[in-house]
Amino acid sequence: MMQRLVDNAIAVTKESVKTVTYESLNNIVRLINGVSALLLALLPGKANILEGIHGWELRPTFRGPRFPRWMENGVSSFNQLIHELSVDSDTEGSSIDYEEEYSDDDMSPASPCSQSSRVSRSSSIPKERTGWMWISYIFYWILFPARFVLGLPGLLCRSSNERSTPPSPGGSQFSRRSSSLNKVQFLKDHIIQRTTDRRRGVIEDLHLAIEIFIEAVFDLVHKAAHFVLHPLYALRTLFGLFSSDSNRFQDTYDSASEATVPTATLGDDYPAPTETTDRNTSFQALNTDARTCQDVITELGYPYEAIHVITSDGYVLHLERIPRRDSRKAVYLQHGILDSSMGWVSNGVVGSPAFAAYDQGYDVFLGNFRGLVSREHVDKSISSRQYWQYSINEHGTQDIPAMIEKIHQIKTAELKLSQPDIEEETNGDQPYKLCAVCHSLGGAAILMYVVTQRIEEKPHRLSRLILLSPAGFHEDSSFMFSVVEYSFHLLTPLLQPLVPGIYIPTRFFRMLLNKLARDFHNYPAVGGLVQTLMSYFVGGDSSNWVGVLGIPHYNMNDMPGVSFLVALHLAQMKRSKRFRMFDYGRASANMEVYGSPEPLDLGEYYGLIDIPVDLVAGRKDKIIRPSMVKKHYKVMKDAGVNASYNVFEYAHLDFTFSHREELLAYVMSRLLLVEPPSKQSSPKGLKMKKKGQQVNS
Repeated sequence: MMQRLVDNAIAVTKESVKTVTYESLNNIVRLINGVSALLLALLPGKANILEGIHGWELRPTFRGPRFPRWMENGVSSFNQLIHELSVDSDTEGSSIDYEEEYSDDDMSPASPCSQSSRVSRSSSIPKERTGWMWISYIFYWILFPARFVLGLPGLLCRSSNERSTPPSPGGSQFSRRSSSLNKVQFLKDHIIQRTTDRRRGVIEDLHLAIEIFIEAVFDLVHKAAHFVLHPLYALRTLFGLFSSDSNRFQDTYDSASEATVPTATLGDDYPAPTETTDRNTSFQALNTDARTCQDVITELGYPYEAIHVITSDGYVLHLERIPRRDSRKAVYLQHGILDSSMGWVSNGVVGSPAFAAYDQGYDVFLGNFRGLVSREHVDKSISSRQYWQYSINEHGTQDIPAMIEKIHQIKTAELKLSQPDIEEETNGDQPYKLCAVCHSLGGAAILMYVVTQRIEEKPHRLSRLILLSPAGFHEDSSFMFSVVEYSFHLLTPLLQPLVPGIYIPTRFFRMLLNKLARDFHNYPAVGGLVQTLMSYFVGGDSSNWVGVLGIPHYNMNDMPGVSFLVALHLAQMKRSKRFRMFDYGRASANMEVYGSPEPLDLGEYYGLIDIPVDLVAGRKDKIIRPSMVKKHYKVMKDAGVNASYNVFEYAHLDFTFSHREELLAYVMSRLLLVEPPSKQSSPKGLKMKKKGQQVNS
C-alpha cells in the first residue's frame, strides 16, 4: 500500500515538473517568435524579400516540387519520402504523423537502388497500430543509453532474485528473446532509414534533454524510495554485489553469446544492407543531416564515382561524377562561392541540373573548388594560414585546369577502351564534347581558365560555356557591398595575418548552425526575420538564405569556406571596375607573375574566347546585378565572341538551390547546341608567366 502511494506521488510530481518545464520553454519560444513577428512587421521591403518563399517556407531539407502524375511510378522512394516529409511539415509543423506518412497506399514503386523502399514494403504491422508503435520505439532507442545506465541497479536486483530460483530451459527463452530482438531491430532499422532526413533543432534538443534529465532524476528517486521501503531487498542486493559465482557468470555468458542479434531483418530476396560509417552514425545520434553528394545521388538510383584530383600546388580536390562511360558528350558543373557540388543535386530528380543532364545522355562531372574546412592537401602538416593563401587566380589557373585535364584523361581512356576505332573517326581530335555550366564565382574562374589557357597556347578542351550570373564585374552593387569593399582595403594589413580564411572552425558551432536552420523553419516569424536581415546585408537579394543554411554541405563534419584573399580579390575587382587577376600590391610581385606591373585584365583578352558563351542573369539578383552580367556580354560582343544574353526573374541562389523548370529547359536547350570544338590557334607574343608559388602581398 505504501509502495503504491509513493509511486503515485512520484509519478504525479514527475509529470508536474515536466509540464512546468515544457510550458516554460514553450512560453519563452513563443515570446521570441512573437517579438520576431513584431519586428518583422516593422521592417520595410519584407514583402519582396519573402515573396519567393511560399508561406515563409524556410526549408533546410531537400525538397523537390510536387510530382506530376506521369512521374509517380518513375521516381525513387527516397525522393518520394523527402517530398512526403516536406508536405507533412507544411501541415503539422515540427510533428510527424507516422501513421499517415507510412501508409502503403501512398508509396510509389521504388527504384532498383533504393534500399529504404525495400524495407518500407516489408512491414506487415496493422496500420492502426504502426503510428504509436513507431513513436514508442523512437523514444525507446533515443532514451536507451540513459535507461541502461539507470537500470543497472534493477538489473542487479533481478539477477540476485534469479539465484534463488532454478534456471528455466534456455532454448525457448533465448528463442523468444531473439524473436523479440529481431522485431525491435527491424523496426529500429526501418525508422532510421525513414527518418534520416528528419532533424532536430536546438529547441527540440532542449525538449529532449529536459525529458531525459527529468526521467533520470525521478528514476533514481523511485529506486531510492523502493530501497527505503524494502530494506531486506536492499540488503540482498548489496550482498549480491559482493558475492561471486564464476560458474554461473560463465554459463550466462555462454548462453548469451549463442543468441545472435541480426543487423537487419531483410528477406532472402533482398541484398545485404550497406554498412554505415561511424561518421554517419554520429550524425544520426545528433539528428543532423549526414548526407553527402554521394548519398543523394546513389539514393536516387543514379550511378556515382568519386575522383581525387591533385593540383600542381598540392591541393586535393574532390571531383564527383554521375558516369555514362560510353557517352561522347560530357558536362562539367562548377559551383560558386561558399558552395559545393551539392547545389547541383539539391532539388531531387526533377529539379536538379545534374540529373537533368544525365537523363539527356551526358556524362556529368561535378567540380569542387579548394576551400573546405577539412583542408585536404598532399602536405598533411600544412598550417591553416598556408592552406588559405589563395585567390581566384588559383581557382582559375590551378583548380579548373587540374579537374578538366583529369576529365580528359578519363574520357579518352574510357572511349578508347569501349570504341577502339574512335581515333580514326575523329582524326586525332578530342573524341568527346565537353560543356561547362558554372554559377557565380565558378563563372569568373572558368572565364579566367579559358583566357589563360589560350594565352599559354594550351587547349581548354571546352565546347560551350553556360554561365549563370557570373562574377567578374562588380562596380554596380549595393551600398552594403561598397562598405565591405572599403573595409577590406582599409583593414587588409590587420586582418590578413589574423583571418586567413572565413569559415566556422569548430564542429560544435557547425552543428549549431545546422540545427538553428531547423529552428528557423519550425518558427516562421524567427525564420522570416533572419531571412529579411540576411537579405538586407546582401543588398536586398530575395534568395532563400536561411533555407540554404540547412543544405547538408553545411554540416558539423565539413563545410565550404572562403579565403580572405578571394574576398580581397572580389573587392579589388569592384574598386578597379575591371575583371582582372589578383593584384599582389607591389609592382615587382605583379611583374614576376604577369610580366607587367599591373594585373592581367581578362576583359581585354575576351577576343581569345573561341567557343560560344551563354550568359544568364537574374532580374532579382542583387549580388551580381543584371547590368554586370550584361557588361560581360557587351565586352564579348565587342571582341567578336559568339555570346548570348538572357534574363530570368530569379535571385542569386535560385540558379542552383531552387527548382526552376524554365531555367532547366533553357540550360538543356543550350547544351544540345554544342558543336565540335574548333582548332585552337593562339596568337604569338602573348605569354603569361607560370606562377610557381603564392606571392605574399
